[in-house]
Amino acid sequence: MRPVTFVVGTGRSGSSELSRILNLHPGVLSLNEMLSALTPNALPEGTLDGEEFWAILSEPQETFERMIRSQAPLPEFLYPKNPGRFSSEDGGIPGIALMTLPLLTDDTDALYDRLEPLVRSWPERDARGHYEALFDVLCADLGREVVVERSGYSTWWIPRLREVFPDARFVHLYRQGPDCAMSMSLHPGYRMLHRLHEVVELAGVEGIADLGPEHMAALPPHLRGLFADPFERSLLMDPDMPIEGFGRLWSMQVIQASEELAKLPSERHTTLAYEDLLDDPRGELTRLAEFAGTGPDEAWLATATARLDPSRRGAALSLPVEDRAALWEACAPGEAAITSSRA
Repeated sequence: MRPVTFVVGTGRSGSSELSRILNLHPGVLSLNEMLSALTPNALPEGTLDGEEFWAILSEPQETFERMIRSQAPLPEFLYPKNPGRFSSEDGGIPGIALMTLPLLTDDTDALYDRLEPLVRSWPERDARGHYEALFDVLCADLGREVVVERSGYSTWWIPRLREVFPDARFVHLYRQGPDCAMSMSLHPGYRMLHRLHEVVELAGVEGIADLGPEHMAALPPHLRGLFADPFERSLLMDPDMPIEGFGRLWSMQVIQASEELAKLPSERHTTLAYEDLLDDPRGELTRLAEFAGTGPDEAWLATATARLDPSRRGAALSLPVEDRAALWEACAPGEAAITSSRA
């Protein structure tokens, strides 16, 4: 069975660069942001046929599409930077083409077109069977041997991933809390998450899908306006958002990851600290490659080491003293969970 590894974490922890580094390894199929780019029902229960599975892979992500149309795209969106025939203004960008396929090829549309008739012809089977078949096709097409999927803000996927892929391996990638939270506070995607958490809390519902017209009408204008298509970019990027809110978001995710991965056998999960990767790239990348079921490649290690910038740390120290204190307090529960998981 082909080894499959999921790198899970908060995002804003060097994770996008890690996907690019893994893609340079001659034996690794690096699936960048695959889970993030697909619909929330990307891992359905029961069985589905090829047409239904292709719908999951090809359906545009509605929130991401609105962000593109509102001139607030995420820097991780690769397809719009190298545009093909799909656009957010005309039908949307297929989920798997937004961030995943562009990392694998210089011609996203051609790879997408090769996959479509093949996947749509597949017989009925469960989600695991379809994804493993997809991994096999991509590995054969690109000459890779092992699979590593990496998505930001992915800790909430862990329980379902454990169910669908009972043999998968997991890497919890994290960055020092205050630095990660500060990076989140500058990122349109995490600012949107922050606002959506506000919406859910104010409306008293379980999730965004539960919002009705009466909830929308009761929201303050700066939150209600984010549901317009397009919305005013200033509603997302201009308002002041307390930095400690992003610290609480960071803590929530690392606690969730630590608790969920502790339910797995020790040989099937590990941790990777961004700071350790900066301090010892050769050692940590060698360990990661071996954990994923392959080995280190000398040319790959040299190239990867050159890509990592050891100065990218300590950003939160530039905050005013009062903001720093609030942020460190918000991150303390997450830091404690990480310390415990590494013990």
